[in-house]
Amino acid sequence: MSDHYYSNRPSAAHDRKTVEVELRGKKVRLVTDAGVFSKSGLDYGSRVLIDALDFPAGASVLDVGCGYGPIGIAAGIMGASSITMLDVNERAVELAGENAAANGIAQAKAMQSDLLEAVSQQSFDVIISNPPIRAGKETVHRLFDQAYGCLNPNGALWIVIQKKQGAPSAKAKLDTLFDRVEEVTKDKGYRIYKAVKGS
Repeated sequence: MSDHYYSNRPSAAHDRKTVEVELRGKKVRLVTDAGVFSKSGLDYGSRVLIDALDFPAGASVLDVGCGYGPIGIAAGIMGASSITMLDVNERAVELAGENAAANGIAQAKAMQSDLLEAVSQQSFDVIISNPPIRAGKETVHRLFDQAYGCLNPNGALWIVIQKKQGAPSAKAKLDTLFDRVEEVTKDKGYRIYKAVKGS
């Protein structure tokens, strides 16, 4: 059986490489590996999400499904006071921690977790996710439920999702949970949603 990027322990042989990307105006070098999401470089959806993000400096940020860390690192560049990066994939978690440290994002930590289970007792100002669409709608909707529970009052969940991969049903689910859901931007079929929890 071939494993997915959302496997706990990828069996693919290591194939580490370094990619250079620009995140919020800063050039960073990121180490990637086989068995993690978008190993050849920053995927388009994450790029659109990173460019759309807006939150106050000093916010506490949670990055769910962090991969090798580009979204969490971008949050650090934007001035987040603390960044927790979660991924079910242990190889991704190791890379995210390594990449955050190598790029001077000392306020970031990476942990292995099935969605938000490892932080279910914590709360955050901002939760960001490029959700694991291929894991299925039920998994993505569970992520939304858990994110709502882990947000501080007036906190926001930011997600990217393609129209053809379920953006309308994702927005409908978000509308049942959050006080306000807005489509911040759309680009080549990708939708960025910001879902705000009430006070």
